[in-house]
Amino acid sequence: MNNGLTKPKSLQPGDTVATISLSWGGAATFPHRYEVGKSQLEQTFGLRVVETRNALRPADWLYRNPQARADDLMEAFADPQIKAIISIIGGDDSIRTLPFLDVTVIRDNPKIFLGFSDTTVTHLACYRAGLSSFYGTSLLVGFAENGSMHAYQVADLRRTLFASKPTGVIEPNKDGWTSTFFDWAEPANQQLIRPLTSPTGWRFLQGRSQIEGRLVGGCVEVLEMLKGTDYWPPLSAWDGAILFLEMAEFDLNSEPLIRPQQLAWILRNYAAMGILSKLNGILLGRPYHNRYVDEYDQALIQVVRDEQGLDQLPIISGMDFGHTAPTFTLPYGCMARIDPDKQTFELLESGCEG
Repeated sequence: MNNGLTKPKSLQPGDTVATISLSWGGAATFPHRYEVGKSQLEQTFGLRVVETRNALRPADWLYRNPQARADDLMEAFADPQIKAIISIIGGDDSIRTLPFLDVTVIRDNPKIFLGFSDTTVTHLACYRAGLSSFYGTSLLVGFAENGSMHAYQVADLRRTLFASKPTGVIEPNKDGWTSTFFDWAEPANQQLIRPLTSPTGWRFLQGRSQIEGRLVGGCVEVLEMLKGTDYWPPLSAWDGAILFLEMAEFDLNSEPLIRPQQLAWILRNYAAMGILSKLNGILLGRPYHNRYVDEYDQALIQVVRDEQGLDQLPIISGMDFGHTAPTFTLPYGCMARIDPDKQTFELLESGCEG
């Protein structure tokens, strides 16, 4: 058990994993990229990949049928042959699946669930069911990386999903990050290696003392959708927690979906809800294209330090998770440690059981 959360069993080569479309139908829109991601998942990790019943349906069909998406999730959890469920891609309407979920099915059939962005919805459904899930990459992103998977990504998945020993210190990605986008509609672009930007390290914004806490969080925009629902964690869940947050991608006009001032407003809401004062630490993922990184940091400091007086609350920003590549994986409920003096972040336990 993990603070009331059950850890799933770790993966082994030869296991069967299921891919699922919980929001946007990216697999049908870009079938060639889906096949690349599926192949790299199979070849790199030795897994057998199957699709849930409706995973490859067209995007418009999936949009019209949120219950079918929910049914896929329930069937995948209930199937004893499936050892992990991997989100194909995010979107913006996973929340429409919530009325059709049965958390007892998740609770009674613990297994790995992996995804990010809009799948924050499903992560909090797992959290409500008492299952630790994994905020990490998706099939069309990390597994279908142009050329081949990033070594940092492969190493992260091996130590997080294929092991049951404590994960230990998570090193920042030293090879470089990318948000470069080559149009997925052109199959030839799959062979274009995305250029890497040299990393500058994570930013330890404040905090002096080493702290520990359990991980809770997700995509900022999606968490906003969940506030006020039965799936929002109770106030007790934030007591001594480390909150991890990351922002979604930019819109078609290359503007951030959450602007720095909006992040400040959202953080003020967390303060008003009594959440900020309960936290032991905050992690912020690298924003898409690293845009407005200074302004996002300033929004954090403005609310947390200047307005709430939490000047000793450790904050790390610019971390390698969320809408960037490659990423490391955050297991919900896992005990983690921030050491501002050593400037390290560490997972003190495993995300999986043996």
